Amino acid sequence: MSTTVPTELATAPATAPQRRTRPGAGADRARAESRTKVVLYVVGGVLASLVFLVPLLWSILRSFQSNDAIVSSTPTWSALTQLSLDNFRALFTGDADIARAVGNSLVVSTATALLTALLATLAGYGFGRFSFRGRNTLFGVVVVTMMVPFQAIITPLYLQMNAMGLTDSRLGLVLFYSTVNLPFGVFVMRNAFETIPAEIEDSAHVDGAGTFRTLVSVLRPMLVPGIATSALYAFLASWTEFLGALTFLTDDRKYTLPLSLVNLQAGAYGSVNFGYLVAGAVVAMIPCVVLYVALQRFYVAGLASGAVKG
Repeated sequence: MSTTVPTELATAPATAPQRRTRPGAGADRARAESRTKVVLYVVGGVLASLVFLVPLLWSILRSFQSNDAIVSSTPTWSALTQLSLDNFRALFTGDADIARAVGNSLVVSTATALLTALLATLAGYGFGRFSFRGRNTLFGVVVVTMMVPFQAIITPLYLQMNAMGLTDSRLGLVLFYSTVNLPFGVFVMRNAFETIPAEIEDSAHVDGAGTFRTLVSVLRPMLVPGIATSALYAFLASWTEFLGALTFLTDDRKYTLPLSLVNLQAGAYGSVNFGYLVAGAVVAMIPCVVLYVALQRFYVAGLASGAVKG
């Protein structure tokens, strides 16, 4: 007696056995992806750091070598062991008089940073907290001036400053640098004020604090990132600026550091002593590096607030 198998059962495919997932496999995969991301971030950060650190370290190394070793067409490894402080000693004790130039640059840059931060804070307070007719239009004009390079208006600026008796003067140079850097400072400070809730200022007014007292005692601690950003930007811009100082200064006793570095020439036909020049560049970068490292967290926070609110 034969048994007939139904057609549906005869043609049905065999069901494959289900694969069981090991407990914790998803967590292991997530941890592996996380480790891969960390490794990629670290490798990318190291490579990006090398792009900036290698030129700095190379400049520092070259500053301890003689001019002959720097300009030699056949560099040797022995030059790396023949390091000395002769270049720095010559800069500060010779005819270059870099010490006076460093002092002039410190005075001009520090005064520019303080004046720019003060004016930018007051202007940002006005734009960010007071309502008046044409406020947005006026602020737009301030922002537009950031797009105009001062080189395009340096001739009328010189004529105006000369008529006011501010040429060949460190005070005139401070006013010039502050004017050039003020639009960026106003932009940053206006956005910094807009990140602060208005209720804090209202509470201060209820407690009897006036406008100036509120700005100094209540709002100032929350404005430190914006103030540091404006001051640091103005300091670095004026510390490294060359054309404005060259245009407005004629007395070599008032020269800033960039002008003095250009005058580091010795020998026949004005040949440049690259040992002195590299050493002077290292001296010029020290305040920039120190200030940026000291104010980095405030600088990043100030730029971030400006980017969000702008």
